[in-house]
Amino acid sequence: MTTLTTLRPDLQLIADWVAPASRVLDLGCGEGELLAWLQQHKQVNGYGVDFDVNNVVSCVKAGVNAIQGDLEAGLAEFEDQRFEHVVLSQTIQAMQHTEEILLEMLRVGREAIVTFPNFGYWQNRWQIMQGHMPVSDDMPYQWYNTPNIHWCMLGDFENLCAKNHIRVLERVVMAHGRRVSFLPNLRGSLAFYRVGRG
Repeated sequence: MTTLTTLRPDLQLIADWVAPASRVLDLGCGEGELLAWLQQHKQVNGYGVDFDVNNVVSCVKAGVNAIQGDLEAGLAEFEDQRFEHVVLSQTIQAMQHTEEILLEMLRVGREAIVTFPNFGYWQNRWQIMQGHMPVSDDMPYQWYNTPNIHWCMLGDFENLCAKNHIRVLERVVMAHGRRVSFLPNLRGSLAFYRVGRG
């Protein structure tokens, strides 16, 4: 297995929130870059789920345990509180059943880490004012071919958490790989939340 020394800044932030030697479930794990790094550097016991069978094959080749699965069908194959951390990175906006997957994450895990592109980012707003749906590094699709169906801003996600008695443990907002603290909903392109049961 190839040694991974660095991660993209967004994945590094997620990795920083994961406790060493913990059990981690990565939903929409892609080719397993995050889990491979966590296994090598934090000795986690990790599992990935991805809809794309080619991503699952890439995970297995990288030494990452992964299964092919449709997150829309839920996480019935995992028992309650099986994991310390359940990760859903830049995927929740593409889910049909957003609320249900968030609740399922906190059924199978003690904490959930959720990241999503912030629709309130100023460059997105500017493109809308010019009469176009936003396209950016964090939202790279045109309106007609995007898998994203539920755009949200920071307040929208926090309201969803409050409605379901989910506690926000930590929030970070980033733009271009750097943390944003001043006017985060306007100046941040990616939102990161660590949440747990009330």
